[in-house]
Amino acid sequence: MHIWQESTEVGARPGRTSPLGATFDGAGTNFAVFSEVAERVELCLFDEDGTEERVPLKEVDGFVHHIYLPDVGPGRRYGFRVHDPYRPERGERCNPAKLLLDPYAKAIEGDIAWDEALFPYHFDDPGRRNDLDSAPYTPKSVVVNPYFDWGNDRPLRTPYHETVVYEAHVKGMTQTHPAIPEAMRGTYAAMAHPAMIDYFVTLGVTAVELMPVHQFVHDHALTQKGLANYWGYNTLGFFAPHNAYCASGQRGEQVQEFRSMVKALHEAGIEVILDVVYNHTAEGNHLGPVLSLRGLDNAAYYRLSQEDPRFYWDTTGTGNSLRMNHPHTLQLIMDSLRYWVTEMHVDGFRFDLAATLARQFHEVDRLSSFFDLVQQDPVISQVKLIAEPWDIGEGGYQVGNFPPLWTEWNGKYRDTVRDFWRGEGGTLGEFASRLTGSSDLYQNDGRRPYASVNFVTAHDGFTLRDLVSYDHKHNEANGEDNRDGEDHNRSWNCGTEGPTGDRGVLALRARQQRNLLTTLLLSQGVPMLLHGDELGRTQHGNNNAYCQDNELTWIDWSSVTEGSELLDFTRKLIALRRAHPVFRRRRFFKGRAQHASADVPHDIAWFTPAGREMTDTDWDTGFARSLMVHLNGDAITEPDLRGLPVRDDSFLLLFNAHNQPITFTVPDGLGPWWAVEVDTAIPYTEYRSLIKGGTDVEVESHSLLVLRGHDDS
Repeated sequence: MHIWQESTEVGARPGRTSPLGATFDGAGTNFAVFSEVAERVELCLFDEDGTEERVPLKEVDGFVHHIYLPDVGPGRRYGFRVHDPYRPERGERCNPAKLLLDPYAKAIEGDIAWDEALFPYHFDDPGRRNDLDSAPYTPKSVVVNPYFDWGNDRPLRTPYHETVVYEAHVKGMTQTHPAIPEAMRGTYAAMAHPAMIDYFVTLGVTAVELMPVHQFVHDHALTQKGLANYWGYNTLGFFAPHNAYCASGQRGEQVQEFRSMVKALHEAGIEVILDVVYNHTAEGNHLGPVLSLRGLDNAAYYRLSQEDPRFYWDTTGTGNSLRMNHPHTLQLIMDSLRYWVTEMHVDGFRFDLAATLARQFHEVDRLSSFFDLVQQDPVISQVKLIAEPWDIGEGGYQVGNFPPLWTEWNGKYRDTVRDFWRGEGGTLGEFASRLTGSSDLYQNDGRRPYASVNFVTAHDGFTLRDLVSYDHKHNEANGEDNRDGEDHNRSWNCGTEGPTGDRGVLALRARQQRNLLTTLLLSQGVPMLLHGDELGRTQHGNNNAYCQDNELTWIDWSSVTEGSELLDFTRKLIALRRAHPVFRRRRFFKGRAQHASADVPHDIAWFTPAGREMTDTDWDTGFARSLMVHLNGDAITEPDLRGLPVRDDSFLLLFNAHNQPITFTVPDGLGPWWAVEVDTAIPYTEYRSLIKGGTDVEVESHSLLVLRGHDDS
């Protein structure tokens, strides 16, 4: 039985409107919450035995309800109740029977216990208001201790062109690691464990992009199936680190544990980027629960249908979209971003379905209020900003259209590179553009090659191993009869679907993985690896494993050895990229004018396998699946970040996506000798004799040869 009582708090003071949320100052806590429609608001404080004490917030300024309570400190659980109006036909859904989480809560205790009381209607009569008390079934906001000893830690500022991003899941990355104590696995503390830090450092990545760590909800429909929202794209609290990823407690300990993780990664020189979901919340559509924003001020926080405000305008596929043209919604997002930078020291953000954030009204607008605010903000404008540049709304595919301050997940890079290596014809021209930084997408608006975050795989879709092992998705475990997930994956199973003992197929699959990794890590732009791809991680053909919190999605560390061929190969590729600025230019290639004299140095040149420069006819040959590119290390005219001139070795990259070996003629006059740096036909780089300019070299089918200029004869 849930027990509540009227307030007995003494010494309460009016408090202040800012900052929003619960703010502990060492002696007491200020509470402030926005609601423009509320007739009155109660603060609900919870004792250890669960007794609820309700404190009316009598002070209201600018629609912010506030109070200061002495002797209320860190660890205290609380929530809000908002009294009327409840008029769904006008988009108003306040109901004091529903305990509401603070949108600014820095920590959240507990998880949802799905019950009819959480919903605004009765299941057997959706038109009737539900006045069942939701407090016993909903998580509680927690007052936190704002103090932490950061020492000398500051957010890192690794230049984009020197960045290698590693997309990781806190639990999936650490859940089975044998060097991490069992009680710590799957948590922020596990990510900060020396075993994980050492792994990131020796791999060579410079940034870890964490899949959602904002407090999120496991959907009702998934829990009924015995599944979970593993990926976490179902946000409940934009300020609170997800409590299930904390090894030390849920009364604010998650805040300190997260900070300790960031501090440890920073000490190793590794940035922390958060995958954030500001486009929607876990409250879903009109049939969803009342957990926070919906009960505080539904019409202020969400986009409602103009024809019928009972319903939501949804461009995310989740039931609702945040209202990006309302000042308090914008404030919520900007305050959250600043908090994670200033108080949690993160180094950047990847914005899920970022096209929704650009919808000030209905259309996607690159000059919307949100982008204006980010552009002028002295804190947010200084960190890494990565857009997932699409949503499911009309005109939602916006690759290449975000403002100059932003970088983007380049979906066109993913698609083109996949198509090239699976042998699709007519891809040479676009493949060349993607390899060199996608100037067709980013150059005209003043951006640089590093505006393109290049990836071949990400959490959403096949893993690298599955990409070369399956022609079709196999999502039966998700409980939707294999209807969910992408159908057009641009994958190739190399002749056999799924597991096989055929050595020829296995060798080809291994070669294709090396081809894709080499292309990714030697392309201009910012490379992003999916966690476990360097280890050959498989999801057995599941390309939509969002609901699989189990061995299917966790890295299987028991099968990893230090001498793993693919892991070692990936480390060498990252080291090669780091050692040679020709692979990570800060400016686009200029090429050479068509009528320039032969002695005018080019920074890049394209050749046919016969060793002659590509012509328009060569580019337009639909059946061509091979080409050669020269990267001239002597022609890097841009200075480094210290203003010093840059010079590098020159490289030849010989691509053969044909199903037969191709003989390439190394062009004469580019250099006297060439040394083999990478040959994807073999799982490791072995010593070879130097190759003389003007001579022939055979490149195995479905393989890539990287040659470095060598002056010694």
